Amino acid sequence: NGPQVGLLALQGNAYDAKNPYPLDVLGAETEGMIGYMIEQELGNLLPIEVPLATLLTQVEVDPEDPAFKQPTKPIGPVYSREEAERLAEEKGWAIAADGDRFRRVVPSPRPQRIFEIRPIGWLLEKGCAVICAGGGGIPTVYDRNGRLQGVEAVIDKDLCSALLAEQLNADLLVIATDVDGAYLDWGTPQQRRISEAHPDELASLAFAAGSMGPKVQAACEFARNTGNVAVIGSLEQIEAIIQSRAGTRESLKAAGLV
Repeated sequence: NGPQVGLLALQGNAYDAKNPYPLDVLGAETEGMIGYMIEQELGNLLPIEVPLATLLTQVEVDPEDPAFKQPTKPIGPVYSREEAERLAEEKGWAIAADGDRFRRVVPSPRPQRIFEIRPIGWLLEKGCAVICAGGGGIPTVYDRNGRLQGVEAVIDKDLCSALLAEQLNADLLVIATDVDGAYLDWGTPQQRRISEAHPDELASLAFAAGSMGPKVQAACEFARNTGNVAVIGSLEQIEAIIQSRAGTRESLKAAGLV
């Protein structure tokens, strides 16, 4: 939901630059927007008797998470250096270079708990296809008075998906993306796809922090914590992934890297 949050941030900035909508609200808006589109398309593909539901999903994070002291996730529009520095001073933002321009960066704390996990499970028990945890969920924390509230952060969607799958006791976690798996020596003539790996072996390798890295981390954590299989692969090959014929599979039963 990154581009959609950015678009809503631009719209909010145009409406009232002094009071931008908070990120948790923008995340909730995009969950509803994208969930509606996914529901409609799934409804055009699945048998009409299959019920569909989109749930706004609040995800608890720790206010003491070290990520809050090191914001890394770019969000919203790009600015010149002068404008970015002015906004950082005025609004207390953290900023970082994005090419020759600058953007606001926000924390990316680890997901701790999915508040709607029980209703998600209830819907699944009734045969419903549930769309949830979009964009990593809506980041929330408990304040000092024990009140739940939104927080200016972005939760990694892959880590949240792994937590969701673990809490639902899923047999299989599929992280669908635009490549057909995790690669060794990516971007070189020697690149080769990893077809199967033990989580410990895969976790020892270096993957790009902004793309494959979180996917590998999420898949490894799910496989370790549940003993079940996680697969990273292309959305176009989803049927072959389910049939164990495609993607990079992480399993405690794997013998190293294959």
